[in-house]
Amino acid sequence: MRYHIDTIPVWDALKQQGECPLCALRRSIEAADVDRFLGGSVMEPDTRVRVNEKGFCQRHHVLLYAQQNRLGHALMTHTHLKETAGKAHKLLDAAAQGAKAGAGAPAVKRALGKGGGKEALLAAADGLDKLTSSCILCDSIQDNMNRYAYTFLHLYANDAAFKQAFQQSKGVCLKDAALLLRMAASQLNAREQADFAADMEKLTDDSLSRVADELEWFTLKFDYRNADKPWGNSRDALERAVTKLRGWCVGAEPGAKK
Repeated sequence: MRYHIDTIPVWDALKQQGECPLCALRRSIEAADVDRFLGGSVMEPDTRVRVNEKGFCQRHHVLLYAQQNRLGHALMTHTHLKETAGKAHKLLDAAAQGAKAGAGAPAVKRALGKGGGKEALLAAADGLDKLTSSCILCDSIQDNMNRYAYTFLHLYANDAAFKQAFQQSKGVCLKDAALLLRMAASQLNAREQADFAADMEKLTDDSLSRVADELEWFTLKFDYRNADKPWGNSRDALERAVTKLRGWCVGAEPGAKK
């Protein structure tokens, strides 16, 4: 099974002793995918078809752009733009036609929102939202994270050393706690679910309390009366608090040496 391939990166991420090993895995996947999509896969027909259909979200356009491979980025964006233009035209044309028909409907129907114009505009807005919310990179990352979450839980249930290491860790962020709990509901038996839920509760309570104390001291260090007192572990408390609440997005890369 696939978990045999994934046990090493999951173990390595846990050994980093960061605020969330799954955030470290996610960032590693994301960086590799950005490189892959700007590499040889740019010219692979299957990849281009999927890119044309889904495109990239704002965050991943930023990361792709930062790689300074303007040609690769432009090639993918151009064909996605052309395909999107056709879909957008159909949505907006339907909105225009529906609004025109609605304008000619009786006043009573328009007042009741039954004249067709409102429905047409809202349908077009929903379609444009869907058109601009897809991302092939996000989908790839989520597929990989589901696989890693499965491996994480398999190790928890079958490897006593891993379970102990997790129990002695700083836990995971709230976002990945949800990912693991959701998968645990289908992948673990009743006893394992009880153990995992209890461990997750303790680790989360302890880690949120610890980070809250460190973040409070970070704020108090700005009081001149505390200027000469040691920072302790609070210098990066803000970044780690954000990680706990929403997953890594600011501060040093997960797993980076301090």
